[in-house]
Amino acid sequence: MAIKFNIHEIGSVIDPTAPKKFYPRPVSAGEMTLNDLAEEISHASSLTEADVHAVLQSLVHAIPRAISEGYIVRLGNLGSFRMSINSTGSAKKEDVSEKNITKRRLIFHAAKQMKVKLESITFEKNK
Repeated sequence: MAIKFNIHEIGSVIDPTAPKKFYPRPVSAGEMTLNDLAEEISHASSLTEADVHAVLQSLVHAIPRAISEGYIVRLGNLGSFRMSINSTGSAKKEDVSEKNITKRRLIFHAAKQMKVKLESITFEKNK
């Protein structure tokens, strides 16, 4: 099954006088919740839905805890999570502190096997 996309006309931020171009944008088919994933995984394994849900919920708690301790969390063929920050600069090295950090972001990098699976996804224009 293909992911549908809409077409959006977008102008250049750098050169507002440049002609606008058209770009595809994916259309969401909805959401899959943790419960939905637990149900789907339980049907494809010998685990109960409750067991799968418990493991997934444990990941929700374990990943931020490991990230807060400075670890990169690698989940095998799924990918890895790591912390990234945005910050402001200081004129002197001594003046740099946690106050320079303006934003915390959790970055996900898909593993090679996941990237291969993502490359096989097809798209079709939304009607």
